[in-house]
Amino acid sequence: MTLEQFQKKALKEFTKEITDIFFLYIESDEELMHDYLRIIGRGSNLDETNMALGAAVKQWFRLENGKVNQEPISKLIESYTEHIRK
Repeated sequence: MTLEQFQKKALKEFTKEITDIFFLYIESDEELMHDYLRIIGRGSNLDETNMALGAAVKQWFRLENGKVNQEPISKLIESYTEHIRK
């Protein structure tokens, strides 16, 4: 395997899981988690909030939707859409 092949493979897998990684990042950052819980606590619908955050990841990184993953690592979400590069 060449370095270029490895880079493509690693970036493809990272991109596929980027939404789960994003929510894990929120979980691991005390200030972000506090803000997230405040947003939910102010009457925001949990599912709508998480869907909006997932859509923001897609838009921010200019990605396309892939399949739905029903086994996220993050405890904040029950599923997430995997992404692929445009």
